[in-house]
Amino acid sequence: MKRFSFYILVIGLALATSACSQTQYAAHVAKGVIGPSSGNESIGHFKVGKPYRIAGELYHPRESYRHVETGMASWYGPNFHGKQTANGEIFNKYEMTAAHRTLQMPSIIRVTNLANGRNVILRVNDRGPFAKDRVLDVSERASEVLGFKNNGTTRVKIEVLEKESRKVAALAKDGQSTRGIEVALNNRKTPNQFKDLSYEHVQVAQAPKPVNKPVSTAHRTLPVADVVTERIMEVSDNVYVQAGAFSQEQNAMALSQQLSAIGPSKVSLARVDGRPFYRVRIGPFAEAYQADNALNAVLANGHSGAKIVTD
Repeated sequence: MKRFSFYILVIGLALATSACSQTQYAAHVAKGVIGPSSGNESIGHFKVGKPYRIAGELYHPRESYRHVETGMASWYGPNFHGKQTANGEIFNKYEMTAAHRTLQMPSIIRVTNLANGRNVILRVNDRGPFAKDRVLDVSERASEVLGFKNNGTTRVKIEVLEKESRKVAALAKDGQSTRGIEVALNNRKTPNQFKDLSYEHVQVAQAPKPVNKPVSTAHRTLPVADVVTERIMEVSDNVYVQAGAFSQEQNAMALSQQLSAIGPSKVSLARVDGRPFYRVRIGPFAEAYQADNALNAVLANGHSGAKIVTD
């Protein structure tokens, strides 16, 4: 297999950093199954892209190195393993990657699972998710490390790592592969350990009790034996399902009563540009999957504008 050097740019990366997805299949129709290996099919290109529309929603990709976002994440893998990502790589469900709707590809992000405090560094190389009220799709392997694979979804915080993202952008613009850099960052290798190393030789440190060994596939898989996770202080945001917002209080009260069987429903007053709106919310929920179940129930009742919000 052709070796892809990380080049000297990788020297600046390391020490500066301290169920199934409900994504709509239509968003991935263009990602056809890749044929026989061409020898360079896994080199992703730097890509931002033009505005695009999925299921009536317009998205505006942009190059951003200070992006911070909180919302619901899901995972994907089995249906897209071996297919092409939005930036030209071959998707491997065992690697530590993610799909975002607007961030440049590749970019390096820290993802924190706000339900359990775990965080991990991922590399964005794909577009998505396009299911309602999702902000991120992570690989199947990443969902295991973050501890939410069995739940299917969780609430996360996304932070773009500026220095690392600028480095991988420079590599990709120069035609170099960036695959495996996220593993190096997660395991906090010293910078000089990556000079002149090929993708195949990026290894993680040995762990006393390795996580499940990946299944052998036609494409190279990174073992990610001891990805470092840290517990952070959980935020106190409450998670709600907002079923609607009305200018007339009586309409909000009627909907609140109608949805009370799904969960604790209440009407609250908010002002937008000085105008009063009455919001109908169900919750709060302690767990992301509870909010997800409530959202599905509200949608099933015909309220297509319902969404998950935090306060």
